[in-house]
Amino acid sequence: MKRIAILVVALISAFTIIGFWGFGKLGGNTPIDIQLIEKKPDNLAGITYRGIPGDKKLGEIFETMESQKALHPGTQLHTIYEVEPAGKLDTMHVFVGINQLHPLDNLEFRKFENESYLLAQIKSSSWVMPSPDKVKEKLREFAAANQLELSGVFIDIILSDNEVQVVAPIK
Repeated sequence: MKRIAILVVALISAFTIIGFWGFGKLGGNTPIDIQLIEKKPDNLAGITYRGIPGDKKLGEIFETMESQKALHPGTQLHTIYEVEPAGKLDTMHVFVGINQLHPLDNLEFRKFENESYLLAQIKSSSWVMPSPDKVKEKLREFAAANQLELSGVFIDIILSDNEVQVVAPIK
């Protein structure tokens, strides 16, 4: 009986160590890098979606913007969650767009007048990436520590499956 208990403790310890090692290897311990950028945020051209998260129309909007991204080299996909859903059937409002200097036909155009912004860079596997709320909290902490006032808009820039940037314009 004592041997079984020792074996169980050893296995639990091994799995715990492997779990922490894997979490670290996937980028789970990577800090969120935040810096102040002294220029206006990029203008965006895109589409606003209002509806439930599982609606196929949302997927179609992302596909449309991915094709626009392919037509305009050097652009990245941006999202602004104006109303985030609390559940699967709650209404959400999200703007999906790409960075553009000038408006594009049939797309909304958003221009930001802010003179500077905070940029948070997150590089880790999507499995262990920090939640949007944690990133927003870190941005707010950085702003408060540096006596800056955020506008309340958070723009997600999706660079790859493992790299996301969040832009927080400063008032």
